[in-house]
Amino acid sequence: MRWDALSRRLRWAAAPRRLLDPRAPPWAAAAAWPSPSPSSSSPPASCWSCGLALPPASPPPRFFCPSCRALQPPEPRADLFRLLGCERSFRVDVGLVQQRFRSLQRALHPDFFSQRPQAEQNFSKQHSSLANKAYRTLLSPLSRGLYLLELNGVELEKGTDTEADPEFLSEIMEINEKLSDANNDAKIEEMENFIAAKQEELIKDVSRAFEHDDLQEAKKYLAKMKYFANLEEKLKKKKIPS
Repeated sequence: MRWDALSRRLRWAAAPRRLLDPRAPPWAAAAAWPSPSPSSSSPPASCWSCGLALPPASPPPRFFCPSCRALQPPEPRADLFRLLGCERSFRVDVGLVQQRFRSLQRALHPDFFSQRPQAEQNFSKQHSSLANKAYRTLLSPLSRGLYLLELNGVELEKGTDTEADPEFLSEIMEINEKLSDANNDAKIEEMENFIAAKQEELIKDVSRAFEHDDLQEAKKYLAKMKYFANLEEKLKKKKIPS
């Protein structure tokens, strides 16, 4: 389908929301629809409101019924990359993720459905919650990498990482000790810069691993990132005055 035709359909489908929020520009809803990215399609469904047979949920995601304009429920096991218009990749355009998230919230936020049927109010809450989850997941390199592993059937071991390099674990213990001994702003800032530099190195390592489709290597580096993420949390608590 040509883009101009698709844009007209999306603007028309979003009409109920724009009627509730007259300040919203006509293109706001169309901007909320992500561009295509790989995902498995769902089986054909019917509109819960008018019964129209809906086409398979291929990109972009289907939010509104093209006939009665009713908001549809979220897809089961939605692809968070696809929801925010991103390819399944460790490298994402953070600015684009933020833009697509804001567009989704403008189009699907529960405030815009307060006068609609209860079903649509419920669906808008589900869509909004899912958009928040996608935003949080894709914005952080660690959670984004872990989600990519999950999509490929790979998970980190919970609790103690028995596969961790003993030398690396020794390094983490040493950093923990230095962090505990950091008792002034200068030392805390030094530790903060050190941990941030370590995370940047690991992000590059994870990115290279995913580019080479080496999931086990990506898993190894993401496990290390989790250790440094814990150190970052400890550092934040250290900076908060007691």
